[in-house]
Amino acid sequence: MTANNRIQEMISSNEIVLFMKGTKSFPQCGFSATVVQILSDFDCEYTTFNVLSDPEIRQGIKTFSDWPTIPQLYVKGEFLGGCDIVKDMHQSGELAGALGTVIKEVHPPKIQVTDKAKSELMAALKDAGDGQFIHLSVSNGFEHGMHIDGKTPGALEVKTDNGLTLFVDRSSAPRAEGLVIDYEEGADGAGFKMDNPNKPNSVVEMSVQQLKNRLDKGDIKLVDVRKQSEHDHASIKGSTLLSESFLKELQALDKATEIAFHCHHGSRSRKMAESFIQQGFTKIYNVTGGIDAWSKSVDSTVPTY
Repeated sequence: MTANNRIQEMISSNEIVLFMKGTKSFPQCGFSATVVQILSDFDCEYTTFNVLSDPEIRQGIKTFSDWPTIPQLYVKGEFLGGCDIVKDMHQSGELAGALGTVIKEVHPPKIQVTDKAKSELMAALKDAGDGQFIHLSVSNGFEHGMHIDGKTPGALEVKTDNGLTLFVDRSSAPRAEGLVIDYEEGADGAGFKMDNPNKPNSVVEMSVQQLKNRLDKGDIKLVDVRKQSEHDHASIKGSTLLSESFLKELQALDKATEIAFHCHHGSRSRKMAESFIQQGFTKIYNVTGGIDAWSKSVDSTVPTY
């Protein structure tokens, strides 16, 4: 079956299909993560296809839609667009109609802005002119952003106790609940400080020596995120290769389960570790230097490559 036929079959047999990099639980690019987050605002089921797993589909979908980038969202057989178009449709309210569903109810978050921060923001608004407001966003990774713009359709209006008006996009609203915005001046310069009680714990880097101690005690899960061929060539005793079925098992564990992820040098495993933090897990580790460091510092019988 050709790539074109495979794509057509996926679109025809699923009401909502997102062609993306990665999966719902582990998006592997910021644009794909944004569309997944937007779709989570709606009461709808949708299917995803990881284009990174199939180079033929990755190129074929671009030709099929005559659209050069990923992700791409199809609804009821119709191509809606990529990340920017989906964002615009969400903000205008058009996306709910296209999906045939309703937006989950979201309330304006409670946000505190200190008087010092308010003074700085009001000065910026004065320079910007009439009809401009502060817009706040909080990404999936809890990166905070503020910019000045006019009113945006769909954004939630927030009035602080000291009289400042902010606009927060719907996706950011739950992550902005309880946020405190301050302004600090110090030796390293001045800037806004965001104290967000919703920000999850960070991934902890674990040395290979620390990993060995934990494996000897048997009180931590070690997950290998490399390819099957890499795992077959060299592996750490006690590790489990990540598969789609094993990923689901891990995600079903208690959020306090201690899990360490490793790859070749530590880059791929850190991305996976961060995705587990975003899902609410609190004791997640990344093995610094990966299996390469393990081979050089702990067990020289493990082949390097």
